[in-house]
Formats: sequence, structure tokens, C-alpha cells
Amino acid sequence: MNNKYLTVAAVTKYIKRKLDTDPHLKGIFLKGEISNFKHHSRGHMYMTIKDDQAKIQAVMFAGNNRYLKFRPENGMNVLIKGEISVYEAHGQYQLYISQMEPDGIGSLYLAFEQLKERLHKKGYFDKSYKKEIPLYPKHIGVVTSPTGAAVRDIITTIKRRYPIVKVTVIPVLVQGPNAAKSITNAINKANNMDIFDTLIVGRGGGSIEELWSFNEEIVADAIFHSRIPTISAVGHETDVTISDYVADLRAPTPTGAAELAVQSQLELKERIVQLKRSLNRELQRELFNHKSHLNRLTQSYAFRYPVLQVKQKEQELDSLMERMQKGMGQTKKENQTSLDNLWKRLNAQHPKKQMDQAKKSLKETIRLKNYYMANILDSKTQQLTNTIDKLSLLNPLEIMKRGFALPFTSKGEMIKSAKQVHQDDKIHVQLRDGSLNCQVIEVEESIDDQK
Repeated sequence: MNNKYLTVAAVTKYIKRKLDTDPHLKGIFLKGEISNFKHHSRGHMYMTIKDDQAKIQAVMFAGNNRYLKFRPENGMNVLIKGEISVYEAHGQYQLYISQMEPDGIGSLYLAFEQLKERLHKKGYFDKSYKKEIPLYPKHIGVVTSPTGAAVRDIITTIKRRYPIVKVTVIPVLVQGPNAAKSITNAINKANNMDIFDTLIVGRGGGSIEELWSFNEEIVADAIFHSRIPTISAVGHETDVTISDYVADLRAPTPTGAAELAVQSQLELKERIVQLKRSLNRELQRELFNHKSHLNRLTQSYAFRYPVLQVKQKEQELDSLMERMQKGMGQTKKENQTSLDNLWKRLNAQHPKKQMDQAKKSLKETIRLKNYYMANILDSKTQQLTNTIDKLSLLNPLEIMKRGFALPFTSKGEMIKSAKQVHQDDKIHVQLRDGSLNCQVIEVEESIDDQK
């Protein structure tokens, strides 16, 4: 009875064999929009291909996607070639992509624009990084194919325009899958050799596929990090590559690169002739000016009558000596007067005089202090005596000496009014020489108080 039931794996394998043997699902062509794109660390690309009504899971393994000329992104419409099969682990069918192209735009053009945008953000095209091309180079390195027309044009033009410069061709592949690496290695080698002061990197014209090695990122990195000023010379004037943007100078053609790399010997010779003429004119002008100056000197009074001129100058010297001696005497007198005044001021401020004056001032201050302190002491003594007299008059003990007594209630309050006590209250009477404890027999109030 259990033989009727299949396992999930068996059903999945059966479905997979059905799909794998269906010729309609082999080499199918599909177009759609990329979503959920993920580029795995192992190189595989996982994504969803969708349209307005449906979607399908897809994978493009590293062995296939390594040749892509563009970078897939979410939202990009693509044209795909692949096959449908089942991924058994999840039991779902998916698309296995073997080829992929952008829909509506060439993959090479898209890759060019993507790399251009990425390098622009990294600053590879900034003018601040551009190096000056030497005006008079001594050794030029040419990175190109040794068999193409471009190298002949470059060498011929350089030798015609500036034959004294040394030119070394560094041979490379300029197209094909290994061209970019060959060009990169040649640029790095030229920098390591440290004998070149200018590099020309390029090739003759061709299609975008043929020129593509100069659009690779590794070539752009090598040009950007090159210590040697680099001229890019790729294709014809209308051809533009990533190397043209990164290089320190872009030439429209290989011949144009040679013209930009060196000066024209004809132009230099003409410039030398012009400089020679200008120098001769300047020398003639200077010679004429010096001759004129010499003529004026020979016609001068001093040159014609030197003895009289010397005598006149001796008289002027005597006069100046007298003025100097007089001035020195006056200056000496003024300085002596100033010194005497300073000496008087110094004596007036001598420390001994200052100390004597301070001692006199201190003695006077002490005398005045003692005088004022004695006056203050007498005044305060008198005030104290007066205060003692007043206190003596107000002292209750003094009053009691004259026969008076001070009565207090049993609570210790001084009795000032008859209303404070009542009949039979006990009171305390303080006398000068003792005290009395009494009892009130009767309280009589005065008539005025009763009113």
C-alpha cells in the first residue's frame, strides 16, 4: 500500500527531467526587468526577471557573467538567453542565464557610461591631478602595438619635429581579451624603469570593440597613478575612450600625440633666430647708450680739468671738516650738559638721601601718632568717668543705700503697681544689706489710681 506514495525529491526530480528534456525550454530568449539583484561574493548573480504580469527567479553563474560589458542593476530592462530548469533544493523552477544584453542600448556603450560615471566620482578626471607635459622631453616612451600604423606615425612625426629626443616603443596588445592587462603592465613597467619623462599611450582607429581595451578600469587606474605625464592617443578624432579622460593630455590621433609631445625644430629654429635678432638689437641699444654716456663724460668739466676739480673738492673737504669739528664740539657740549643734569638728578635720588628722608618722615609719623594716641586716651578716659558717674546714679543699689527697697512677687517680678499683688500674697523685699520675705495683709490703692 505504501508503494503508492512518492517522496518530494522523486516528484521534483521527475519534474526537473521533464523540463530539462523539453526542447522549447532550451535556448529560450526572454526580455524583462531586473529586480532583487544580488552579486554573490563567489561571483554568481541572483535576480528576479519580471514584467507587468509575472516574474521568474534567475541566476547567472560567474563563468557566464565575467564577460558582461555592463553592470546589471535593479530596474534595468534586459534581453536574456538561457534555459529553464528546476532548483531541486527549493523545488522551484528558475531561469539559468547564459547571455544578457541591455534592452534598447548596447552593452559596451552602457559599460562605458557606467565606468565613466564611477571614475568621475572618484576624481580621476579632475584637472587638479593633471600633470604638465615636459616642454623639452629627453626620452619618450610609446605604449602601443609595434606593428600598427600608429607607431610609425608617432616615431616619424617625433623624429621630423624634434630629432634629438630618444624614443622607446614598449610593445603591447591593443585589442583582444588580454589587451587591457598588457597595456597596464607596460605603463607600470615604464614607471618602474624611471627613464621616461613622457608617455604616449594609444593605437590607431577602429570600432568600439577594437578600442575597448582603452575603456577598461585597470588601464584607467594605471594611467591615473602613473608618475610620468601621459598623453592618450586612441583612434581617430571622433573616438573618445576612458583613457582620454584620465590621461594628463588627450590627442585626437597618434600623430597629434607626437605633435603635442615635442616642439617643432623648425619653430624652435625660427624662435632662436628671432631671439638672436632681439638680442642683437638690445646689445646695439646698450652699446649706443654706453657710448653716449662715455661721450658725455669726456666732455664734462671734471674730465677736461681734473686738477681744478681736485682743488675744488679739497676746499669743499676743508669746509666739511670745519663744519664737522664745529658740530662735534657743539654735540659734545650738549652731551656734557645733559650728563651733568642726569648726574644732579641721580644725586637727588641717591639711596642714602632717600633713607635719611624716610627716617625723618618715620620719626615725625611716630611723634604724631603718640600725640594723637595720648589725646584719644585722655578723651576716652574722661568719657568712661562720665559714663561711670551716670551709671552710679542709676544703680539700684545706690538708691537702696538712701533707704529705699525693691519689692518682688513670688514669681520674681518687680512690683511697680498695687494691682500686681493681692491680700495674702507672699512677696520678697530686697534691702541694701539683706532681704525680707513678707505676706500682704491688705492692698490699698491710691485715689488717683482708682480713678
